[in-house]
Amino acid sequence: MRKFAERLKELRAESGLSIMALGKAIGVSDATICRWENGVSDIKSDELVKLAEYFLVSTDDLLGFEGRFSQ
Repeated sequence: MRKFAERLKELRAESGLSIMALGKAIGVSDATICRWENGVSDIKSDELVKLAEYFLVSTDDLLGFEGRFSQ
C-alpha cells in the first residue's frame, strides 16, 4: 500500500487540496485521508473507486499498478 499512499499524496498536492477538502469531497473524514496517506490504514474498494473518479485516474494508477503488467 506504500505506492497508494505516495500516489494519493501526489494527486492531492497537484490538485491543491487540503486533507479536509478531499475527505469532504469523497465523503470520508480527514483522519481517514491522513491514515491512507501515512500507510496506516487500507482503503476499501468503494472508497478507492470514489478517489479514482474524483481524480479522473484508474484504480490501478492509484494502487501503483499502471503500466506494470502491460506488454
